[in-house]
Amino acid sequence: MKVAGNKLIAECTAYDFKVAIERGKSGHWLKSVSAFANGDGGALYFGVDNSGEIIGLDDRVHSVDYISEQIRLHLDPIPRFTLTPDTPNGKFVIEVMVEPGEQTPYYVSLDGRRIAYIRSGSDTIEAKGATLVNLILKGSHLTWDAIESNHHSDEFTFLRLKNAFEQRTRTKWDASMLVSFGLVTASGYLTNAGLLFADDCPIKQARLYCTRWDGLYKDYALNDSEYQGNLLFLLDMAKSFVKVNTAKRWYKLPDYRLNFPEYSERAVEEVCLNHLQHRDYAQLGSEFHIDIFDDRIEFYTPGGMFDGSNVQDRDVLTIPSSRRNPIISEVFSQLDYVEKRGSGFRKIKEATAILPSYREGMEPTYRSDKAFFFSILKNVNYGMTDEDFDRISDSRLEPGQWNSERQTLVPDKGLLENEKGTQKKYPENEEIPQKTKEKSPQKTGKNTPETRKKYPRKQGKIPQKTGENTPEKIPQKPVRKTAQAIIDAIIDDPQLSRAKLASMLNRSEYTIRFHLNNLQERGIIEHIGPDKGGYWKVIVKK
Repeated sequence: MKVAGNKLIAECTAYDFKVAIERGKSGHWLKSVSAFANGDGGALYFGVDNSGEIIGLDDRVHSVDYISEQIRLHLDPIPRFTLTPDTPNGKFVIEVMVEPGEQTPYYVSLDGRRIAYIRSGSDTIEAKGATLVNLILKGSHLTWDAIESNHHSDEFTFLRLKNAFEQRTRTKWDASMLVSFGLVTASGYLTNAGLLFADDCPIKQARLYCTRWDGLYKDYALNDSEYQGNLLFLLDMAKSFVKVNTAKRWYKLPDYRLNFPEYSERAVEEVCLNHLQHRDYAQLGSEFHIDIFDDRIEFYTPGGMFDGSNVQDRDVLTIPSSRRNPIISEVFSQLDYVEKRGSGFRKIKEATAILPSYREGMEPTYRSDKAFFFSILKNVNYGMTDEDFDRISDSRLEPGQWNSERQTLVPDKGLLENEKGTQKKYPENEEIPQKTKEKSPQKTGKNTPETRKKYPRKQGKIPQKTGENTPEKIPQKPVRKTAQAIIDAIIDDPQLSRAKLASMLNRSEYTIRFHLNNLQERGIIEHIGPDKGGYWKVIVKK
């Protein structure tokens, strides 16, 4: 015990203070013992009021024995606990330290009733519904996704899982993997996880509700969709709905196009994966929701943090991996969607921070309670003016590049386009000053000896000029279609590997490597960090 003056300071995260033992009303404090054993443990302090002021107990002889007797008589099973009497400032106090239990749920049996309790913040409440089910599973050393269903594997197909596995891992699918992944038991019946990955998933709570709202609040829906199916289908639909219902602005620079997406596709995918694999599927009547507003996207699913804490009270980058549905997480890991070391929060933050228009205050945020978990991605373009986009784009250009209005190649403000093409496009070929145009030979006929003599293919070095239009100031040739597609892809997902880029763009890895090297040489992109585990960055000097 730690005492400051005449106040006791609890040295644990969950605790209760009791002025007296209340021999006729022991059920009041036995509830706390049950809740501590069903959760992360905690302590009861007898002889202390609610403010922590030490009052002391009168009966020093029988108090310890009575507390121990009541716990053993009314708790089933009996949790591990330690009683420690003490006399701070000469006043008698008893500490009852309860350890987190492994045989959950721990019930209190009183007055013919048998009830298990849990902690909700600083309160002790009855465990009901899905919460009680999860306590039973925990005590049985089972998780919900590992429970065997009454559906035989012969009733279902797994074509979507097979195709995703072969496409993402480039490995041949084998039906025996269903057993090794934990989707099918040795007796041939599907687990709950197996049902969630089956093509015709029969689990009703495997649903997704998506809504695009007009403005910042849930006043008027511009678009909404509802999906029901296996987890891979829900993941694809979630990403597709977000992509269709968010805008992407871009500037046409002299040698490539710079995208300004509102959200990182990689961050959206990571958030969706977190919610699909960690939600509480034991809760019926609740689904995965995605609400898109002008300034943010809110994702939420039933089930708070698996360890019972509130995510807003913790540093998300230091939270250890704790999996509510280990089989579901394992399948996503085998499909190369997630890592086992719990780096999802870090990836979401990094993928958002790399966006060209990212600025301070645009970090992803999270909140949770016992019932739900929320993830919020902020629209990094929200509140940006045309001048702001000009400033970011201008910083990428070299001095002397042409702009017809400013006499430099700097993009005009406001010439932007969203993904649906409702705004004006930046001109594909900005007019080059007449002085530069005259330097290019004009094609007037076929490739005759006269033209070859007049305009030889190899001309050597271009003579240096003393005026403004020197070779250093002549714009580079615009990047090719494949190179621009690579730029677009790594802005959306900076951690794409060469192999994934090749698969996504339907190009060979040799072609992808060629364009990546060329883009790096031109100073358009750079690779940050090691080859494995690093990420690509489109260079925008801010």
